[in-house]
Amino acid sequence: MKVLHVITGLGVGGAELQLKSVLQYTRHECDVVTLYNPGPVAEMIRSGGTQVRVLGMTRNTQLSALRELHRLIRRGGYDVVHTHLYRSQIYGRPAAWLAGTPVVLSTEHSIGETHLERRKMTPGVRALYLSTERFSDGTIAVSETVQERMVAWGVPASRISVIPNGVDLERIAFDAAGRAAVREQFGIGSGDYVIGVLGRLDPNKQFDLVIDAAAPLLSDTVKLLIVGKGDEDAHLRQVAESCGVTDKVIFAGERHDVAAVLSAMDLFVASSAQETFGLSVLEALGNGAPVLYTTCPALKGLDVSRATHVPSTAAGIREAMAAEVSNGQRDRVPEPAVEKTYGIQAVTNSIDDLYEELAARRTWRTRKARRAALGAARAGAGHKPAPAPAAAVTGQATPNNQAGEASAESVPNSVSATSAPDVSQG
Repeated sequence: MKVLHVITGLGVGGAELQLKSVLQYTRHECDVVTLYNPGPVAEMIRSGGTQVRVLGMTRNTQLSALRELHRLIRRGGYDVVHTHLYRSQIYGRPAAWLAGTPVVLSTEHSIGETHLERRKMTPGVRALYLSTERFSDGTIAVSETVQERMVAWGVPASRISVIPNGVDLERIAFDAAGRAAVREQFGIGSGDYVIGVLGRLDPNKQFDLVIDAAAPLLSDTVKLLIVGKGDEDAHLRQVAESCGVTDKVIFAGERHDVAAVLSAMDLFVASSAQETFGLSVLEALGNGAPVLYTTCPALKGLDVSRATHVPSTAAGIREAMAAEVSNGQRDRVPEPAVEKTYGIQAVTNSIDDLYEELAARRTWRTRKARRAALGAARAGAGHKPAPAPAAAVTGQATPNNQAGEASAESVPNSVSATSAPDVSQG
């Protein structure tokens, strides 16, 4: 099958890196289009041999972007269009449906209790999300928690499939040489104890809480390593200064050598106020590090020995930190349950299987694709000189539907081909 992944941007983030991993393990032919901000992950994906196009959006409401995306999907002859993150869902789902793509699917990575990808869940955001959801054949929720939130938001449970994020264990395996290199770079001794956090520096991560909790424990031989970039950088530096530990808190910035960075840590702390999955926790456990976490839906029902749930308070985190620091550096032992439940190959297989399951259903789009494929096969058997259209070769439905063909699947009336989605709420 020929699959197009549509994503809002390709800066370094959980959804973006998850897409990169899936592309490495899928059995289908894939392309990627990003609405804007290609970022470092775009180059990672290209280096793996997958084409990445940049739509070049410059504002939230942009009619030309919807038209351009629609043309790109039609010309590509895709069997599946798979969208990721809010803005790409708003534009990608109707564009793919109007192009007659047989399967239109979305993954919901980031729906929290009060925010969706750092935007408040206003009535406008919700209405726009639900209206464009009707243009898809279903949505993948990355956890049961996400599924429950989507149902509460108004998405029918029958249209949701739970497929978790996957962990690429080879990418995050403990690396002794990488550990030594990172520590040397930041002046950390081999025997020093390193408490670490990793992720986007935004308020939801509550890294200021970690600094406050760790401050009384830090010393010349106990350091706090903060890996990531974001709007909270200046605030976090101020918190470290107010706690009197600026020389013991190391800001490493954005890093792409995840295995080396995780390996440099002796204790990983995940302090988010809200989480939809908790991929960084699983990666730290896969690296063999002990973990303290405030919330992690991915660990629900998972039998792990190295992860400890802690209160979302400085005092609660500090108490658990102190116990780990007093025990000193521990041997690295990856959690077997992480590989068994969240291995990236098994997760990608589940996504690929879902594509094929949805393609086998009877809708006006899949029936038209089958007729186009059959016509192409007959033309080939009859040695007709005229080549079949690209859309027919790939099984893609053409956009010019006959009047009777659309009756098998009602046309949503919330979005039209001539009106741009209003995403100014985000």
